[in-house]
Amino acid sequence: MVRDAAAIARLSADVMWADDKASQGLGMQVMEVGAGRARLAMTITERMLNGHGSCHGGFIFTLADSAFAFACNSHGQPAVAQHCSITYLTPGRLGMRLVADAIERQRSERSGIYDVTVRDEAGTVIAEFRGHSRTLPGSLIEDAG
Repeated sequence: MVRDAAAIARLSADVMWADDKASQGLGMQVMEVGAGRARLAMTITERMLNGHGSCHGGFIFTLADSAFAFACNSHGQPAVAQHCSITYLTPGRLGMRLVADAIERQRSERSGIYDVTVRDEAGTVIAEFRGHSRTLPGSLIEDAG
């Protein structure tokens, strides 16, 4: 069956989302996927606040990491994180809806580099994340749809 890049990305996201209990459990939503890109959103809840009253950085990292995962798996091949880093720029606050936009910067053979920007709804940058992926053997979608 021949599929275009957009169809492969959507099917890959559907397969991944079905088993992604972490992202689902945090109330994330997959807003958009395409070849080498993804947009996910999450609202900061009271359970995500740290002792300073702002969003714990681990939750912001998890949102960025999930967007990265959907972007680097969008080609139908399983891929995992090899290395990730994040820079926090502005605190997230209770009730903020955060949006993480992931974009593929480089992909070759088994390695990829992806940048993720996390913003609030007003467009203020909350964090910048960079993820390095490693592609695994096999297919995410050969038995799907």
